[in-house]
Amino acid sequence: MYGLIDHKDEINRLLSRYGVKFGIYKDNTFHERLFPFDPIPRTLTKNEFSFLEKGLRQRVFALNLFLNDIYGEKKILRDKVIPEDFVYYSPGFLPPCENIVPSKKVYNHISGIDLVQGKDMTWYVLEDNLRIPSGASYPMIARDLCRRASPDTFQTNAVTDNRDYGQMLKKALDDVNLGGINVILTPGRYNSAFFEHSYLAEKTGAVFAMPQDLFVEGNVLYYSEYSGERRRVGTVYRRISDEYLDPMTFLPDSLLGVPHMIDAYRAGNVAIVNAPGNGVADDKGIYYFVPQMIRYYLGEEPILTNAQTYLPYFEKDRQYTLENLSKLVIKDVSEAGGYGVVFGSRLSESEREALADAIWKNPRHFIAQEVVDFKNLPVFENGQLHERKADLRAFVLYGDEIKVWPSGLTRFAYEEGSFVVNSSQGGGFKDTWVLSR
Repeated sequence: MYGLIDHKDEINRLLSRYGVKFGIYKDNTFHERLFPFDPIPRTLTKNEFSFLEKGLRQRVFALNLFLNDIYGEKKILRDKVIPEDFVYYSPGFLPPCENIVPSKKVYNHISGIDLVQGKDMTWYVLEDNLRIPSGASYPMIARDLCRRASPDTFQTNAVTDNRDYGQMLKKALDDVNLGGINVILTPGRYNSAFFEHSYLAEKTGAVFAMPQDLFVEGNVLYYSEYSGERRRVGTVYRRISDEYLDPMTFLPDSLLGVPHMIDAYRAGNVAIVNAPGNGVADDKGIYYFVPQMIRYYLGEEPILTNAQTYLPYFEKDRQYTLENLSKLVIKDVSEAGGYGVVFGSRLSESEREALADAIWKNPRHFIAQEVVDFKNLPVFENGQLHERKADLRAFVLYGDEIKVWPSGLTRFAYEEGSFVVNSSQGGGFKDTWVLSR
């Protein structure tokens, strides 16, 4: 695997040629940039991946049952497993989605589960991303370009092929399709992951569409060809956030949405991937309850471990959080992409006092976690090897069955000592090898 270092310049030249970008916003300005790539892959043994696969399938299955329940009968609330107001106060809970039953009762068709491996070798789940998780395209194309630059590397290492993600995604879209073409809906080139939108459209054979290409007539969603012809849409894989998806249902001033799309969805005429309303399940506060969900819906013990988490919503946890701010990680439940994450140890006394006041006034808005001292991985930079913190985003696809992609997006912190690996915060990425023997 270290042989790839010799081909780093060639791999990066190819990444630049193909425009493998992940844009970032800095000072409220969008900056396009090549997604920094490190040629040394993360490796998972066959047994290690099998363990993760089993745990991920269990977790995603339970989360889908929760979404069906919370927008339907709400048994988990009646049985007081999760406080009722805790769910209803979630910014991801969308009342317009009440009693809408998605195709085949699948909500989280594509889940991006973020994990880290502690120095004790335990795998911890940090976040469940069930809205529009991005990142699969980057290890896909990186693997393809690494193969092109250094074919010998893949002849001498037993690596599971990861180039089937496009087929896996297409099958998931086909499995829930309600009659018509598959469409990947992008908000446009100023989205951070625009490269991924177009790349996945190519790999799945789906139509690549802008919002203005779609319209609803008679509660049916159509794609308008440039010739003027129209084609019925059976599945739309949207890469637009819920609140902008349909101005007739959500934000009325959204220019990114398709008017009446939710009417077509409610009528059972189109599948939306991922389903609107999933945000309630990847709320950082709801994360605390996932182990209870697994026990409640499946009658099983969780295979994967949550990071030790405290909910200031509960008085006991609030007291512990306020007394231990200096050693905890505080997360704003409404933020994503590494925003709203604060390490108490890095705050001044006055900043900690201000944070404590904010938690006291609005405890539902925050969670607190013990710092997981997760593993460093080697990164090759400026002709030398360096150690950097890295996580793993595993991709789980749900159609007729739940499948875990035998690869994943490994993200690493660009700065030494940093625990923030998010792409939107300037982190880089690696390929993830699952060894086949």
